Parts: sequence; structure tokens; C-alpha cells
Amino acid sequence: MLSGDVDFMIKGLFSYELFGQTVWITTTHVCALIVMLILVTFAICANRAVKKAQVMDTPGTFQNIAELIVEMLDNMVSSVMGKNAAKFANYISTIFLFILLSNISGLLGLRPPTADYGITFPMGVITFCLILFNKLKYQKLSGFIKGLCDPWPIWAPINIIGDVAVPISLSLRLFANVLSGTVMMALYYGLLPIFVKIGIPSALHVYFDLFSGAIQAYVFCMLTMTYITDAIGDK
Repeated sequence: MLSGDVDFMIKGLFSYELFGQTVWITTTHVCALIVMLILVTFAICANRAVKKAQVMDTPGTFQNIAELIVEMLDNMVSSVMGKNAAKFANYISTIFLFILLSNISGLLGLRPPTADYGITFPMGVITFCLILFNKLKYQKLSGFIKGLCDPWPIWAPINIIGDVAVPISLSLRLFANVLSGTVMMALYYGLLPIFVKIGIPSALHVYFDLFSGAIQAYVFCMLTMTYITDAIGDK
């Protein structure tokens, strides 16, 4: 802890016994749950707004905002994945909104869930499984093995390492960037509390939470789409 209640460490809130093991519920679990509840609430409200508009034939402001978000996300996916966009639009849109809202949750006084490697690594693993699945589906086993041996069979170990490094690099990039912003803000609040009252933290939050958070969400999704598109090939 640096000063008062300012801290960037993950805190254990309470624990319970499960199959003889102690399981801790931490601030990461709570913050991730809050982010998920916000997204689910937004989705439910958007669904009801669309149904109401179909009856009244007059879309409201909230529906227009929801449709604008969906359209922007669809265009982002389509620009990278082309004809394969429809298959992955829901997944890419979901992880983009989750990462973005998680990254900017610091504005709500939360510790960003993406500043915990336990959140970003499973997301990288999911992307890796999608890449592997689509490689085997579209390139078949023969094409998959041929790709590992490209340009010569002696390169197979290096290609395998490159494939395995994908979820690690994806998750570490997101985790490190978000954590660095969290640490910087905690250090600022802890070491320079005298400047907190004059508005400087606002500018820092705009950069670390809004700008950097949006960039990292975009980069994660862009790399995910690129890897999956490359795995599908020209099919």
C-alpha cells in the first residue's frame, strides 16, 4: 500500500473450501463480475428497445446508440475478416466490449480485471483454440503439418514455438499495458497526493484508461482476427 487506500495489488476478499482446497474470491473476480453485469444489462436493455421499436415503429436514442455500436463493430470485423466476418462477429464484438469496459473500469474506481494475468491468459488461450480449430478444419491435418514444416522440416520446432507463443504474446501484451497504467495511477495517487485536487489525474485517466484502454482492446481483437483469417486461408 502506498498512501491511504491507494493500492494496485490484487486483494483477497474472502475464501472458501472446495474439494479440500482453499479458493479465494479476489478483487479481480468482483470487478470482472461487475463488468459482465454491465454488459449483460446493456444487452437486455438493447434487446427490449429493439422489440419496443418494432411495435411502435419509432427507434429511440438508446436503440440508435446500440445500433451504432453494433454497426461499428461489424465494420471492424468485416474490414479484416471479409467473407468470414459473420462467423466470428459475435465473438470478436464480445471480447472487444469486455476488454474495453474492463480497461476503462478504473474510471469507476475499480481495479481493471485485465490488469490480472488470470483474465488475459484464458482469453489468449481461447483465441489459440480458435486458431488451431480453424487450421485443422480448413487446412486439414496434412496442410497443418505442411505448415509446420515450412519451408523445411528442420524448421518445425521453431514453427511450433511460434504457434505456442501466440496466446502468451497476446495475453502478456494486454496484461502488461493495462497493469502499467494501473501501477502508474496508483503511484501518482500515493506519491503525489497534493496534485490530486488540481485536476491532473483527470488527464492521466484519459490517457491510461480511455486512450490506452481502447487501443489495447483494438490491438487484441485485430491480432485475433488476423490470426484466425490466416488460419482459414483462402477457403
